[in-house]
Amino acid sequence: MLAIFQKQVALAPQELNSPRAGGVKPKNPDEILRDFHAAHPADAFSTSFGGGAALACVTSHALPAAGYQRMFCGLDDIFCVFLGRLDNLSSLIRQYGLCPKSTNEALLVIEAYRTLRDRGPYPADQVIKDLSGSFAFVVFDNKSGNVFAARSNDDGGGAPLFWGVAADGSVVICDDRDVVKRGCGKSYAPFPVGCMFHSEGGLKSFEHPMNRLKAMPRVDSEGVMCGATFKVDTFTKINSMPRVGSATNWAAAWDDAAM
Repeated sequence: MLAIFQKQVALAPQELNSPRAGGVKPKNPDEILRDFHAAHPADAFSTSFGGGAALACVTSHALPAAGYQRMFCGLDDIFCVFLGRLDNLSSLIRQYGLCPKSTNEALLVIEAYRTLRDRGPYPADQVIKDLSGSFAFVVFDNKSGNVFAARSNDDGGGAPLFWGVAADGSVVICDDRDVVKRGCGKSYAPFPVGCMFHSEGGLKSFEHPMNRLKAMPRVDSEGVMCGATFKVDTFTKINSMPRVGSATNWAAAWDDAAM
């Protein structure tokens, strides 16, 4: 899967950008999207949005050895690309009052996001912690222009997910390391496990929501700075995590807990 968001939609953490590093130069979003299609000429599909966003996916049957199912869904102008599995999908379907026959993981994530956006009975971190399994997803709300992404932290280390910064500053999120590496040069890193990203609130841990995240410089095999990884700072606590009930105060509450 691939998601690209221009700067007016989402901003990557500044520590992820390594503009002075040598080596491969970052590419523009259009080039990265073309490279993704070239890598999967028969099975990739994509959609672009007028506000500066693009989503792409490869059909699951095209990559059977990867062990992760891939899904792309849209509902009420909310779109989700999903990688992995939810082990408790059946119970979550009952919890959200959805139809078992027509609901897959991607649609469930859309419903969870919509519940957070419109009603928000729980903090965002609690909603993501309720998802059991190995997964990574990106949600794009075309109405509000918001981006919501997360990666699990299961026993296997979580479904593969990487992110980086394109030549024009766009955020690039993809499960294919080579696509991100070629497209973002040295400005890329693994998306941190157990974390979620919101375009208005930034990056935070859903496993340890009361702790801030700390950027750790990342050096490649050549000794060159290569983006940054993010770890939970056990010594820095967040004062409070207020409950939220709308899109506006959800983002405001997230700001209190972001880096």
